[in-house]
Amino acid sequence: MAKVEISGKVYEYDYGTSFEQIARDVQADYDSTIILCVANGKIRELHRNVEGDCKLSMITLKDSAGHKTYERSATMIFVKALCDVIGDPIKGKAKVEFAIGKGIYISAKGDYKVDSELASAVEERMRDIVAKDIPIVKKNYPIDEAVRIFDKLGMTDKVKLFKYRQSSTVNVYSIEDYSDYYYGYMAPSTGYIKYFEVFPYQDGFILLLPDKNTPDKIDVFEPLDKLYNALDMSTKWSNQLSIDTVGDLNNMIVGGDMERMILLQEALQERRIGEIAAEIASRKDVKFIMIAGPSSSGKTSLSYRLSIQLATLGLVPHPIALDNYFVDREKTPRDENGDYNFECLEALDVEQFNKDMLELLDGKEVSMPTFNFKTGKREYKGNTLKLNPDDVLVIEGIHGLNQKMSYALPEKSKYKIYISALTSLNIDGHNRIPTTDGRLLRRMVRDYRTRGASAKRTIEMWPSVRRGEEENIFPFQEEADVMFNSCLLYELAALKVYAEPLLYGISPDEPEYFEARRLLKFLGYFLGIPSESLPNNSIAREFVGGSCFDV
Repeated sequence: MAKVEISGKVYEYDYGTSFEQIARDVQADYDSTIILCVANGKIRELHRNVEGDCKLSMITLKDSAGHKTYERSATMIFVKALCDVIGDPIKGKAKVEFAIGKGIYISAKGDYKVDSELASAVEERMRDIVAKDIPIVKKNYPIDEAVRIFDKLGMTDKVKLFKYRQSSTVNVYSIEDYSDYYYGYMAPSTGYIKYFEVFPYQDGFILLLPDKNTPDKIDVFEPLDKLYNALDMSTKWSNQLSIDTVGDLNNMIVGGDMERMILLQEALQERRIGEIAAEIASRKDVKFIMIAGPSSSGKTSLSYRLSIQLATLGLVPHPIALDNYFVDREKTPRDENGDYNFECLEALDVEQFNKDMLELLDGKEVSMPTFNFKTGKREYKGNTLKLNPDDVLVIEGIHGLNQKMSYALPEKSKYKIYISALTSLNIDGHNRIPTTDGRLLRRMVRDYRTRGASAKRTIEMWPSVRRGEEENIFPFQEEADVMFNSCLLYELAALKVYAEPLLYGISPDEPEYFEARRLLKFLGYFLGIPSESLPNNSIAREFVGGSCFDV
């Protein structure tokens, strides 16, 4: 008998007992479904068995790792269901692309048209698969054999991915006769995936899944058409550059075409910034260009690059950071843990900002503040500003799209830009790269370079940052006049070189270790590239260093 410790209690189980059986025995002690466990410091799927004395903790659908497992498993069930309905795995191809709110957008890549009838049939088939509670079987294959399996299935994206895999084996998951590769853990069986909806959206499907905080509830889907259009534009850029997956990117690096690809990607992005500048210049009443976006989206670099484009059109731009309107540190609100909440609107002096902007609009000269982050005080250093007829203010900060931030300013005087790093690159056709992963790595690299902050600290603070984004940024994104995608197809290959040493510095006894290992595995798919090839005005330079702008 093995001794199994859970939450301070010791149980005895026969050797070979599955973790799933143990999870069922203690499920009543948890307020959400257990989908993974941690055994002696390592995350384990529930199909694994007890091999000796161990200390267990449970991961539920309310945990980040558990929620990702649910999404991953639901995606596999969706792809199998689609293949079953179409009747052919080649004709039934689909690409799992990106998140739209709580839904996952999945585009049609096979010989079929998405409509309500097809979406309903796929959902019905998914529910049939879930009702049968079919085991999701995991089997380890030598790389060569896995390549043969996926080549036969027409999954050339996985063949390209495995070409650069350092391990000699790969895990393949199966549901009955359907096999696939997934990056990360899976549920033990289909019966765990109880909540989902499928319906047509744009040219593909939405697979709507529960939020992490309410895992047994499906929210109403809210179409985010501007966000979709921004992501769709990036997908078209990817197609134009022939980079759809990490395997494509790695092939380009190995083939020696990387510098040309970087220049093309940067040129496409610069052209987009020029188009936005032209739109602003055509609106003669615009005086305040409000740029907002989540953490590490590249707001500062965009403000400088947009200012240059505006200047070529005869305007005189003045970049302004909303951070300079922070209230003094002792007046900053605190969160539920007693930490300063720099993400909330109340952390800014909204009244003073509106007063200053109205005086500028009236043609008055205004003393502009500078926030001293070391002392936590707002300072006035003699910097003054007065708007002439061709002058515009380029204002960046997380609250830029919130009407409460600029409540006193006439709407026609404002042009709102939402910026985020919306990756269109996939690991492969069925494994998307969450936007948040790219931004987390950006912030990790920048915080270490500019503040000496460890990767552990960045990961520790990330949930708080994400909560602030959910409250203060994402609700306003569709109110923007335009969305700008700052993500660069090559950037994860560049960030890898900087991020990996930082992540290896997190030890197994630290709470951030599991997230560090997940990110290291993720970065392991990429070949690294040196930063020397990056232009000095690239948004990527805001994070890796060497920018010609003051970022």
